[in-house]
Amino acid sequence: MVKIIHAIEGLSQWVGKAFGWCILILTLSVSYEVFVRYVLNAPTVWAFDMMVQMYGALFLMAGPYALAQDAHVRGDVLYRLFPVRWQARVDFTLYILFFFPGMMALFWYGWEIASDSWRYKEVSWNSPARIQIYFFKTLIPVAGFLLMLQGLAEMMRCWLAMKTGRWLERLDDVHETEDMLMHMEESPAMPVPRPDDK
Repeated sequence: MVKIIHAIEGLSQWVGKAFGWCILILTLSVSYEVFVRYVLNAPTVWAFDMMVQMYGALFLMAGPYALAQDAHVRGDVLYRLFPVRWQARVDFTLYILFFFPGMMALFWYGWEIASDSWRYKEVSWNSPARIQIYFFKTLIPVAGFLLMLQGLAEMMRCWLAMKTGRWLERLDDVHETEDMLMHMEESPAMPVPRPDDK
């Protein structure tokens, strides 16, 4: 079961990091548009659509990655006071009652939206460039599927925690700044040698 959990987490991490490059494309396209618009007085017709699609793709595909990292916002005023087994029971129940119905709706309706968009080769009406957006709309059901897959891994993680009383370690990845600072505080500091030390 642990191998399956880590394989799904690895997939979610890979997808999240791959789509993280959308930030670079988004930044470059915004910078280019600002330069040509305000310096050269020659705005583009495609930059707005490019920015919307890059931001949307990043937002959709970051969901499974954030879930794999346990990085979503959690209202844990009482939850953090529970023993691990009860935390796992609460999470398991909430995944069944709320998470999976929501993600199934995202996948189902996203599939309908994407298939309609592909059928009539939908283009954007936001600019004269008329950029195709059916490729982008395909990411809606893909994100729903990947979120359900990661949700399955989270439920398996809860199951193990209910049995063992401890949470399975997540795959190592980037860390929040406060986690790094806390780790630095826990590590003993190296003494700094002084010039008069022999």
